[in-house]
Amino acid sequence: MIQSILNYILKLKNTPFQLLYVLKTVVFLLVFAVFSCQNSTKLEKEISQIEVDLNIERFDQLFAASTPDDLPALKQNYPFLFSKRYADSVWVNRMSDPIQQLQNKAVDSVFEDFTSTESEIFNFYQHLKYYNKAFKTPRMITVLSDVDYRNKVVVTDSIVLIALDTYLGAEHEFYTSFYDYIKQNLNKDQIVSDLAAAYAERLIYQPKRSTFLEEMIYFGKQLYLKDLLIPFKENNEKIGYFPEQYEWAKDNEFYIWQYFVEKELLYETDRKLLARFIIPAPFSRFNLELDSESPGRLGQYIGWQIVKSYMENNTTPLLQMLQMEATEIFNNAKFKPKK
Repeated sequence: MIQSILNYILKLKNTPFQLLYVLKTVVFLLVFAVFSCQNSTKLEKEISQIEVDLNIERFDQLFAASTPDDLPALKQNYPFLFSKRYADSVWVNRMSDPIQQLQNKAVDSVFEDFTSTESEIFNFYQHLKYYNKAFKTPRMITVLSDVDYRNKVVVTDSIVLIALDTYLGAEHEFYTSFYDYIKQNLNKDQIVSDLAAAYAERLIYQPKRSTFLEEMIYFGKQLYLKDLLIPFKENNEKIGYFPEQYEWAKDNEFYIWQYFVEKELLYETDRKLLARFIIPAPFSRFNLELDSESPGRLGQYIGWQIVKSYMENNTTPLLQMLQMEATEIFNNAKFKPKK
């Protein structure tokens, strides 16, 4: 931000009035930036002191190293992972199955050192506990899911499952048949973002999602919550964009919003809008020549900016905002993207 202003100063004609005005602005923004940084540092220091009892159980490794004789103990310790619909012979055969062994090897090659991932998860839970005092750390277990990328993370009150075979990297051979926009988020850096999204779904109460605005605000709440719970991640990682995709959305925010307003889409109930602007897709569909340049899910991005604007212009507690109706948030957001 400061660099942009300095660049602007260099472009100005050297009139005393212009220089004085801009220099005053720079001083104000520098003071504001320092004050904000101090507050942020103080908050993060407080959060870093929060105790979290986290123990990540590598069930994927336990199962990979098991023999048929170990099956009874595994079933006793992890009964929820062994469906009663299947006989023990199914699990025994799976232990020696070549495909299973190939998956085990692939996961081990990527997650042999789990330190960085565990550190991010620990940091996430510290933030979650700060904003939700009643939160209790669950039992966390890593599993294999036969690459079920639609259920990469499963969260319940007491148990969290993370399917490590869905985070092997976009270019992994297991994902060859997947679309590029799916593959780009099948990497281990995305685990904590998916974990935050799963918890956001549990914290947000918004049963009514019939209009395009309600869908945007719902995902805007999710992404705003990520701002608080995983501030150590880049914005593009929070929404699952490449850096250049995030910059495209940011640079074109005014025009995206203008399109939504001029086409009177906000209170539309046409479910086709979800495929065009909300759910994962290779690009957003404005039905214009520039479509192929855009990232998908731009409705989520705009919803994020609306919720951010609401929280900047109101004093509503976080958990209360997560329960609010979309129209109330929008009507009080004072959202005006800059051109």
